[in-house]
Amino acid sequence: MEDMSETRLTTSSAPQVHDSVLALTPKIRSLVDNINGVLVGQQHATRLCVIAFLAGGHALIEDVPGVGKTLMAKTLAMSVHAKFKRIQCTPDLLPSDISGVSVFEAKEGTFKFMPGPLFTNILLADEINRATPRTQSSLLEAMEENQVTTDGATRRLPDLFFVIATENPIEYHGTFPLPEAQLDRFMISLSLGYPKPAQEVEILDKSLSEGSFNVDAVLTEREVLEARQVVKTIVVDQSIKNYIVAITGATRKHPSIVLGVSPRGSQLLMRAAQAAALVDGRHYVKPDDVKLLAPYVLGHRVIPKVRDNRVSHAQLIERILEEIPVPV
Repeated sequence: MEDMSETRLTTSSAPQVHDSVLALTPKIRSLVDNINGVLVGQQHATRLCVIAFLAGGHALIEDVPGVGKTLMAKTLAMSVHAKFKRIQCTPDLLPSDISGVSVFEAKEGTFKFMPGPLFTNILLADEINRATPRTQSSLLEAMEENQVTTDGATRRLPDLFFVIATENPIEYHGTFPLPEAQLDRFMISLSLGYPKPAQEVEILDKSLSEGSFNVDAVLTEREVLEARQVVKTIVVDQSIKNYIVAITGATRKHPSIVLGVSPRGSQLLMRAAQAAALVDGRHYVKPDDVKLLAPYVLGHRVIPKVRDNRVSHAQLIERILEEIPVPV
């Protein structure tokens, strides 16, 4: 039955979409290989991060220190010919420290705006939950509107703007948990986890080799923007759209959930599924794309009746998926 579904989806797509996907596939595979060549045993997390990047969303990596969160962000940045900035979030970080500030030029007698680290292509916000709510909220406009407002003036950010934030969900001392409005700006929330013993030995071997954590750029800024446009043209069958709506609708009626997924969550899940198809070299979305991505796109958007860590949120979405018929 699944093959019949794929045939129906394939025949309904435009030939030019298929050609665009074929042209981009080698570059995207090189990007994935770059990251997997540095991070050992993190193929699934790498795929999720690349999906968010190509879909035009933002990614949140939640895990304990030392498992490769920052390394993943830096490797992604090194793999693209684009500007990269890093913000080490601390409680004394001010909104102007990341958005920029106007400085008085004595010679000219005018104020000159000095852009902050937000004015880049790929931004790593390290330990974002250590920044105060005021500073965290300054990221809202940038992540949602691709612009910042300072001194009453609105300034556009680059067309390619991607935020990858990290946080330690275990340590609570001196941290400020992200509010639901801020979490909603992240397309995907994921964790890396500890490596297996054999993988950890491979990490030790890499540490002994100089330059083993460096990679060459394989994508340009223009190619990334082109890929994002192609993602929007990936074919989404009506049955897939109904499947997505059924999943998000179930979160709003589930007895264990106080607040379900909004329509924005449905939109982001569909866009992420389109990006997943492009990563796999397909010009159409399969039900499996939606099913595999739903816990990572929707998990941080629900509020359970019993507060728990967000891993349980993803598991809650997985239980909902078991109750929703998969389109054939």
